[in-house]
Amino acid sequence: MKPSKRIVNPKKLINSKWTAVKPTNKEKHFIVTQLLLPEQTDQPVSFIVLEAIFSKRSQTLAWEQLNDNQVWLQGWI
Repeated sequence: MKPSKRIVNPKKLINSKWTAVKPTNKEKHFIVTQLLLPEQTDQPVSFIVLEAIFSKRSQTLAWEQLNDNQVWLQGWI
């Protein structure tokens, strides 16, 4: 079975809420705190900073990873 994918608009990601399908270190709920803009302004957003609500730990990842329903669910569930 092919993993289900959603289409997320990177320009609307700031302050969006996400739930990890398989939490690690009690980190289940996350919020997008930053869009990392490329040096060339004509290039699209490619990375985001995701912050864990519980531990405040931040991680940088490609925003396209949020499209994978096997890893991330939109909202706090």
